[in-house]
Amino acid sequence: MNQELKDKLDGLLEKYTELLIGDSSSEMKEKVQAWVLYSFIAKSMPPLIKHWNDTYPDAKDDMKALIAQIKQMNDEHRSNK
Repeated sequence: MNQELKDKLDGLLEKYTELLIGDSSSEMKEKVQAWVLYSFIAKSMPPLIKHWNDTYPDAKDDMKALIAQIKQMNDEHRSNK
């Protein structure tokens, strides 16, 4: 992947994160990116996510906490508009 595409994708992720939760810091972009990847794989290949969750139960718990955090931040962001 070339640098120009990487930069444009980073801009897309930054804007998505800002619109989703109102905070586009590097830390939040990383969290949203992990959530997006996990959610996409869960929808497109559920058996893979099931295998991953069974293999890494601690990571599954961490992901559940991350999803809850993003949902809460999204709810707060929407209620502040």
